[in-house]
Order: sequence, then structure tokens, then C-alpha cells
Amino acid sequence: MQTSAKIGILVLIVIFLIPAVAAEDATEWYAKAQNAVANGDYTDALTYYNNAIALNPTYDTAYAGDAAALNALGQYSSALTAANQALAIRSSPTALGAQADALFYLGQYNDAIGAYVNYTAIVTNQANAYCNLAYSYVQVNDSAQALTTYSQCTNLDPSDPLIWNQIGLLDMSIGRNTDALNAFNKATSLTTTNAEIWNNKGEALAALGQYQDAISCFNSALSLNPIYTLAQENKAAARGKGQVVNITGTPTPTIGPWYLGGVAPTSVTTTPVTVINATVTESQPVQTNLITETATKSPVATRTTYSPLSPFAALAGLAAAAVVLAATGKR
Repeated sequence: MQTSAKIGILVLIVIFLIPAVAAEDATEWYAKAQNAVANGDYTDALTYYNNAIALNPTYDTAYAGDAAALNALGQYSSALTAANQALAIRSSPTALGAQADALFYLGQYNDAIGAYVNYTAIVTNQANAYCNLAYSYVQVNDSAQALTTYSQCTNLDPSDPLIWNQIGLLDMSIGRNTDALNAFNKATSLTTTNAEIWNNKGEALAALGQYQDAISCFNSALSLNPIYTLAQENKAAARGKGQVVNITGTPTPTIGPWYLGGVAPTSVTTTPVTVINATVTESQPVQTNLITETATKSPVATRTTYSPLSPFAALAGLAAAAVVLAATGKR
């Protein structure tokens, strides 16, 4: 074979082989996108997902992956659009989860609740989904359902102090202060470096009347954040509330009662004092619980008066006594 013929054959082989190497199909782009996500490279993942979609416009898993990557990059509106496109083709856990997350971070809590309910009906082992669902219930004022869902969250992940902190705040908001304290205790057993959790625990203790323990918590919060204004105010209020006054002698009427933050401005009331008089006059009626008839006046002692003694009568009496004594002595 001539040399020129051989060269021609090699050129044809190269022409046919180059497109075969460069032309990746949609599944290959999708695989590359998944690898990028595994490495945390969401920007490249978006490029690869979009390449897959360009080759296959009905590639629902590529749309779902695209939505998840957009959520990771904080592009929630675009993520919601991609998730809805995926779900319009076929429902999948990835698309449902991406849709729920996008709605949640966009603050559309009512819609997020529905999306998370759909997602957790299929995927039951994702603590983050239950936590976001519980928080969404809080935002729509469904405290009972929120607490139930938070329990599902902590069953899957009991080691997150921020979750326990949220539970404690929710308990306090509905007056369950003992339950709130239990939640904050779990939170502070998991972390001691969160000033807000220490402050919240102090508020629960103050609500339960445990002011000295509350002050210790506020001090812990301030040791972590010395300019934490709320902890400073709470500490001052707890110190005022927890004052102990030792009264000696006769007590005098005081303003009361105590409440968190100071003294309630109420009117002063006095306790009636019973006065016992030596005599009872008509202007002082006597009141008794046993006798219903009108009380009579107590008898008043009559005062005896004496006239002054005469000095002459006294001298005469002394003289008479002297005479009698002298006569007796002569016998």
C-alpha cells in the first residue's frame, strides 16, 4: 500500500474517533455532576446538570440534582423552579426534598409544611427535614404539632444543642417552664459556649422562681459575651426579684407583691389593729363575733374625793396621844 493511502486511512480514523471521545451523553454529564456534588463543588455540578438537561430536556433526576445544588448555593428561587420542573416530570425524594428546602428558606412556611410532609412520608431518617418542618409549624403558630415534630427530630439527632434550645423556647412560649428548663439543661450539657442558650436557661429558672440559679446562668452568658444586653437586663431583674428582706420589730405595711423586674405598683393596704381601752365610751362601739345584740356600756368606777387635812386638828390629835401614854406609864 502506498504511503499516501496509509496517511488517508489514518486521517479518516482520527476524524471518526475525535467526536466519539468528545461527545458525552446526558447520563455521563449527570455522573460528572454527582461526583462534583460529592466533592462539594456545587458550581461545577450546576454546569454538568445543565449540560445533561440540554441533551435530555425530560431528565427529571438532573433537574432534581440541579435544584439541590442551587439550594446549597443559596439560590432558593431558582432551586424551587428546578424542583418544580423535576416534579412535573416525575416525583422523587430528591425533588421533594429540594422543593421543601427551597420553600422553607424562602419563608413560605405553609407551603413548606406540605412539602416536608410529603417528603417525610417517603424519607423517614432525615433529622434536618423534621427540624425544618417543626420550625415551620412554629411560624404558623401550631405549637402542639411543632413539639410532636421536634420529638421526631431529636429521636434521630439528640446531640444538636440548637434543636434543644428551640424546643425550650417553644415550651416557654406556651408556659411549660419546667419542660423548657429540661430542654435547656440538655442543650447546656451538649455545649457550654453558647451565650444565648445560657440566657434562655436563666429565663426558664427565673420563671420558676429559682433566682439564684438564674443569676448563675446569666453570669455564664455574660462571661461568653460581656456586652449581651438581654442577659444584663435579665440578671438585674432576677437580682431584684430574689431579694430577701429580714424584718425585725413591728412590721409596717409595704407595697407588694414581688414580680420579675421589680415591685408591682399596687395600693398600700393596712392590717386593722385591735385597741383595748380601759373604758368604753358611746363613741367607741364594741364589736364581737359571738354576740349580735347591742353591747352595753361597761360600768365606770366612781372616783372618791378627799378634802385637805387641817394642821390644827393634827396637833390636837398628837397631844391627846401623849397624855394617854403618860398615864399608862405611871401605872
